[in-house]
Amino acid sequence: MARDLHVKETSSDLPLWTADFRLFFAARTTSLLGDAMLPVAITAAVIRAGYGASGVGYALAALVAPFAALIIFGGVLSDRFGARRLMVVSDTVRLCFQAVLALLFLLGTPQLWQILVLLALVGAGSAIFQPGVASITPRIAQDVQKANATLRISESVTVVIGPSLAGLLLVVSSPATVVALDALTYGVSGTCLLLLRSVPMGPDARDGASSFRSDLVEGWREFRARTWLWSVIVVFMLWQLAGAGPTMTLGNSTLVTDYGASTFGLVMSSLGAGSVLGGIVAIRLRPRYPLRAGALSMILWAFMPLGVALGLPAPLIAGCYGVSGVGMAFWIVMFHTSVQTHIPQDVLGRVHAYDAAGSLVMKPVGQAVAGPLAVVAGTVPLLCVSASMALVACALLLTIPAVRGLKRVER
Repeated sequence: MARDLHVKETSSDLPLWTADFRLFFAARTTSLLGDAMLPVAITAAVIRAGYGASGVGYALAALVAPFAALIIFGGVLSDRFGARRLMVVSDTVRLCFQAVLALLFLLGTPQLWQILVLLALVGAGSAIFQPGVASITPRIAQDVQKANATLRISESVTVVIGPSLAGLLLVVSSPATVVALDALTYGVSGTCLLLLRSVPMGPDARDGASSFRSDLVEGWREFRARTWLWSVIVVFMLWQLAGAGPTMTLGNSTLVTDYGASTFGLVMSSLGAGSVLGGIVAIRLRPRYPLRAGALSMILWAFMPLGVALGLPAPLIAGCYGVSGVGMAFWIVMFHTSVQTHIPQDVLGRVHAYDAAGSLVMKPVGQAVAGPLAVVAGTVPLLCVSASMALVACALLLTIPAVRGLKRVER
């Protein structure tokens, strides 16, 4: 027993930056940099083409909806055929489709339906990529929370750099340039993943044969058996519908229309800077009850829609987005670490797929209906409702015993 405790205590002291973690970090960073640039280019292109806030909502929803709808199947495929293999396939698929989108932008202004179809195909490719992120991280890092926080900081840095870079490129070039650069980042990501050594390309050895359906059912059973997990997802479905979804559509559209694309990019960069700070806090702070602490940090997200609703000057809106970034980054690290340390490795891809799908399934609905609702009810009232949803989500999470009582474990 004493020997086991000693191993547990010293395992977290092993270095994080192994060769494989560096490759995985590089893959995620380059891919996320392109992802951070794409919404700015799409938002500006759709508005310039005359499709308005509703068109922006449809475009953003087209990117997210297939991801939310198909990620469950991506989780099963990841566990059956190997997480690394599926991630490389995803990068290849997304490289091809975004190259086509870049070509359409180069030849002129694409029709809205063309943008929606290609973004939907990119979203479908992402659905087979994301489960692998959750499965691979615990395999290449002894300290899972530190690895998640480090990856979150990387993601946040790309949010800082990506929108600003996209805004600058849009001033001197066309959306085709941004989309083409984004496509190249998938190529870099796939190459780095191919070079990983400690993670097999194929699946883990399994006892006996299983069907796709049985794997799907097993993942659902493991997900449903954990009250803390499905309770969080139910709360986040509500928050995405009435909070995050409308804020992304109306907030982004208002910033681009009233303040300009370059200001929009800088505000989003402030959000990324706040997320960096939230990731640093997550590295240092290790609460005994991670979901309880993460739920409290959710309150800070309310500043994002509230700043736009109040029509604050651009620097103050940027500050509101920065504060929101701190809260959301801390929550994401606490939640992902809880999932990766409480769920068995052999079903982690499928369980993560169920939680990711549930978390996002209502977001495209909120994005799509926000524009038409704003015509009827007004943008400011809807943004105020979105801000209040952060408080509602926090209160709901803290009232669930399984959520607030989930303890931290080392793995």
